[in-house]
Amino acid sequence: MKQLDLVFLWHMHQPDYRDHGGGAGEGDIMLPWVYLHAMKDYVDMAAHLERHPQIRCVVNLVPVLLDQIDDYARQFASGNFRDPLLRMLATPDLNAISDSERRLLLGTCFRSNHVTMLAPFPHYQRLHDLYQMLTAQGENACRYLSGDYFSDLVTWYHLAWTGETERRRNPQIASLMSQGEGYLYDDRRQLLAGIGELISGLIPRWKALADRGQVELSSTPQTHPLAPLLLDFRVARESVPDAPLPFTAAYPGGRTRVQAHIDAAKASHARNFGAPPVGMWPAEGAVSEEFVQHLAAADCRWIASGEGVLRNSLEASGIIDPHAAYHPWRLEQAPGLTLFFRDERLSDLIGFDYAKWHGRDAAQHLVRQLEAILEAAKPDEHPVVSIILDGENAWEHFPYNGYYFFDDLYGLLAAHPDIRTTTYAELLAHPEPPKPAVLPRLTAGSWVYGTLSTWIGDDAKNRGWDLLCEAKQSCDRVLASGRLTATQVAEAEAQLAICESSDWFWWFGDYNPAAAVASFDSLYRRNLERLYRLLQLEPPANLAHPICAGSETASGGSMRRVTASQS
Repeated sequence: MKQLDLVFLWHMHQPDYRDHGGGAGEGDIMLPWVYLHAMKDYVDMAAHLERHPQIRCVVNLVPVLLDQIDDYARQFASGNFRDPLLRMLATPDLNAISDSERRLLLGTCFRSNHVTMLAPFPHYQRLHDLYQMLTAQGENACRYLSGDYFSDLVTWYHLAWTGETERRRNPQIASLMSQGEGYLYDDRRQLLAGIGELISGLIPRWKALADRGQVELSSTPQTHPLAPLLLDFRVARESVPDAPLPFTAAYPGGRTRVQAHIDAAKASHARNFGAPPVGMWPAEGAVSEEFVQHLAAADCRWIASGEGVLRNSLEASGIIDPHAAYHPWRLEQAPGLTLFFRDERLSDLIGFDYAKWHGRDAAQHLVRQLEAILEAAKPDEHPVVSIILDGENAWEHFPYNGYYFFDDLYGLLAAHPDIRTTTYAELLAHPEPPKPAVLPRLTAGSWVYGTLSTWIGDDAKNRGWDLLCEAKQSCDRVLASGRLTATQVAEAEAQLAICESSDWFWWFGDYNPAAAVASFDSLYRRNLERLYRLLQLEPPANLAHPICAGSETASGGSMRRVTASQS
């Protein structure tokens, strides 16, 4: 009997939103997406699996995300909140807040998907209607808003960001939502305590799922760097031959930095979950032959990437394989490492289309697509289908945060006789693991269009790289001088890793919302400034100027894309 092995890989990542400031101390958190996604999506995704113990999957937890979740857990434990939004939720008297704090609440607490997270709640909608009516009369009109208004506003924003599974489980949240208005400090204090419990219990919750064998936890190099570009800017031209490159010829010391990110990720994973990861999801699914060799040398047993990378690689090698994405691959230059590739169509159906469908219709449609793949397989073929997408951003577009879609999908898969959900580690550990085909060459690219163009190749992105290269050259000179203590060296290297994140370069570009570009532009330059100060150097004057044309000082933010292939 033929059988299809299905691997879901849910990629959980948020960049470092902490403004570490000009010195060595910890500053405010500039954007709240880590704890908001944690209390809504990371909690819901765990709960869906807990309700369906027959379902297995891979969950990729990026170390920089784990660090920030742990940071929030410490804030809740101490009551000393560096996140301004949580400080407002914890403030006893919202009549006494400053004008800047009022602007923060008004600028933040309507930032969500209004169709699924605001309109369903009449009391929350009324707060928005009142805000719109006042802003139509000029900014000063909002001064008439009372502390009671802001108390209801900050409470409803957090209630709207609670996960659907938690609303059904926690009577306190259900009671607060039913109350609708007139939230007092005691109500907000109880909500704050409930959020703290969710955040503090999140990493142990995922560890418990892994310990019972239902979930394989994988990782990504430490701060989600675009490792192929750290190793060699020129690999961008393997898929886009005429791509403009930064002025600097190469990132200084890239090989050492990539190895540092891999080592740090393995150490973080072992610290949080008891052992290094078996496999890794490279940041943005971005791979190159040299990077894959680094991962193989680090005892990584599997990686996954986008189907566009596989398609480009096969075309470059003259190979025609209609079922190429449905079996693993290997590179001779990277022995011991197995490569899996994402089914773009099925992954994007979840990321973009199914939110518009009835949950059960969407679930049944996906199962039928999988059955068609199995039916088309040859008698001796054993399809392995990889569905890979962000584990947080799509669900706010679904009614009820995707609750019914997951309930139906996981239920149908658990009962299906010919489809088995599994993990990559489980596949490789099988007595008869799927036999990988040999890939003669790997064309560098990512899960976005199969290229690296989202992170390099236009003026703003290349300028961002040149600023980073300049900072890295300064870092190398200072560290080589020996004038910093071991503690100071560690602080500088940690800050450098933050600056090397892929997320800064993703946001540079006029195809993104202007407010989001401004936020990331500002935070990136502040991170570079802090690196210089940790090196006991004066930051270059050009860091005072936005990288992106028209970008101004950050006034807000936006969430990352729904899935990686959205531009």
